[in-house]
Amino acid sequence: MSRATTELPTVARAFLALPLPATLTTLRPDGTVHVTPVRFTFDAAAGLARVTTRARTRKARNVATGGPLARGALCQADGLRWITLEGRAEVSDDRTRVAEAVRRYTDRYRMVPPAPPDLVVIEITVERVLGLNL
Repeated sequence: MSRATTELPTVARAFLALPLPATLTTLRPDGTVHVTPVRFTFDAAAGLARVTTRARTRKARNVATGGPLARGALCQADGLRWITLEGRAEVSDDRTRVAEAVRRYTDRYRMVPPAPPDLVVIEITVERVLGLNL
């Protein structure tokens, strides 16, 4: 499967709603990849994936220093099923955007995420979706 987010089949949207972790891949300033496990949310209507994190984490710094060319990829897997959401990434400390990310996280994982004072949200505008066995 490779398609735009608006064309996601129901089974793919259902899979993305499961409270599973994923890996987030970002690029370091030297071009090497950084992969880390995360919890995330996906807003299919907006085509937006969100990850809350601390501002000083490597993943947040990678996105922040990447500027308008920053990219991110989230991959959620369960056995032989997987889906990857790829797109332009941006980090924000805007209170409204962070609050929306926290609200969606709480809905998905049935728990409030950690709330350090430097909480930010990484938003990935999904441009490509890849998957298998969905």
